[in-house]
Amino acid sequence: MKLCAYLGFDGNCREAITFYQKVFGGEIVAMMTHAASPMADQVPADWGDRIMHARLIFGDNVLMAGDGPPDCGKANGYSLSITVDTAEEAERIYSALSENATITMPLEETFWAVRFAMLTDQFGTPWMVNCEKPLPA
Repeated sequence: MKLCAYLGFDGNCREAITFYQKVFGGEIVAMMTHAASPMADQVPADWGDRIMHARLIFGDNVLMAGDGPPDCGKANGYSLSITVDTAEEAERIYSALSENATITMPLEETFWAVRFAMLTDQFGTPWMVNCEKPLPA
């Protein structure tokens, strides 16, 4: 069993999933527009270029997304948390996600982490970047 995040966007899914690929690497294995789907005749005409479904695979992770109505797919009270092995990787990811972001907590050392940060990226996705300290023996 595997839990995967599915993000909802309002017309900027292509830009967001391409940005996440640059940040995390991996491969975008799916990027279907509404116009290219079997349901093309069931969506507004101006939705043709909007993304019906996108799928990014990086490492053992899957991030999926799509463009939908403004009230579709938005949830309150969540963050995507990315955990990395080194402070350098935390700094790289934080720096990339920080572009035009709202910083809730800058990247810093905490009692549990070598580096930890919280931010909401330019696409409205809340993130936590975490590089944990080793657990005591």
